[in-house]
Amino acid sequence: MLVLGIETTCDETSCAVVRDGVEILSNVIYSQIDIHSKFGGVVPELACRHHIDAISHVLTEALHKANVTLQEIDLIAVAKGPGLIGALLIGIHFAKALAWSLKKPIVGVNHVEAHLYAAIMSQPQPASLPALGVVLSGGHTSLVHMHGIGNYSLLGETVDDAIGEAFDKTAKILGLGYPGGPIIEKLAKKGNPKRFAFKAGQVKGRELDFSFSGIKTAVYYTIKDMQLSQDDICDVAASFQEAVFFDVLRKTELAIAVAGIEAIYLGGGVTQNSYLRELFQSKCPTACFWPKGDLCLDNAAMIAGLGYHMSHSESPFSIEPETRIPFHK
Repeated sequence: MLVLGIETTCDETSCAVVRDGVEILSNVIYSQIDIHSKFGGVVPELACRHHIDAISHVLTEALHKANVTLQEIDLIAVAKGPGLIGALLIGIHFAKALAWSLKKPIVGVNHVEAHLYAAIMSQPQPASLPALGVVLSGGHTSLVHMHGIGNYSLLGETVDDAIGEAFDKTAKILGLGYPGGPIIEKLAKKGNPKRFAFKAGQVKGRELDFSFSGIKTAVYYTIKDMQLSQDDICDVAASFQEAVFFDVLRKTELAIAVAGIEAIYLGGGVTQNSYLRELFQSKCPTACFWPKGDLCLDNAAMIAGLGYHMSHSESPFSIEPETRIPFHK
């Protein structure tokens, strides 16, 4: 089965063609980072305008790279949320129009679930389920018991800032650019992670939930009256990064004990961080599976891949954007 994936949840416009849920024939991603970096974050109206400008061209390139025509596509899978409402509407209406005109089946896909599926489709062997899913992205931080593909139980989530958001805000406090994750990772390699005693927040009575708003505030008050040198900035970056990632590791280990599982699938843009990967590989007692390359980012291949496993009975006009789609507890 050939599945066309469409992704427009935030500031990446992406189309992909995937065969049988795993074989990526094309995965074209148009990034808007250069457009939004001058503002220090995503400007929703600008994101929507650029989705409109880019989506037809991205589709054409994806079909060309896959060497297929629209008529050969068997199913259209589109990200229906979570995300920016305007950006979601563009992708969904584009997908609906294709499905209606081509008389093709269509499914709406949960973008966050697809981040976990990105790690599954990156592996040469079938998924080892049940497993623990760890979502670490700009908008989401979740621990999920993965009973099977499409069958999840929420174990923990952030109660305020997502982990990627905390990186972006900390980078802004330090006067660095956007997105903050890659910049902080680069500076942290030169810094002393033990110099500043930052700690991620703990949620009373909910040991698997995350809170990253407080550590960002701690960074602000730590440097507020300092004349920062480059060494100081590197030390802050390293101390912040270590505190955040050790918090994720500790709660992941707790979730493993609670759920009694033997495999971890990680997904989301933050999983690109090399220090995070080294930390989990060295400290975590359970097998860890990571998405490859561009599959860490928002992309349409993961949407197409997960869409392959879903029911194909939806009407093109039944799919609506959902800015929030909670995992079931």
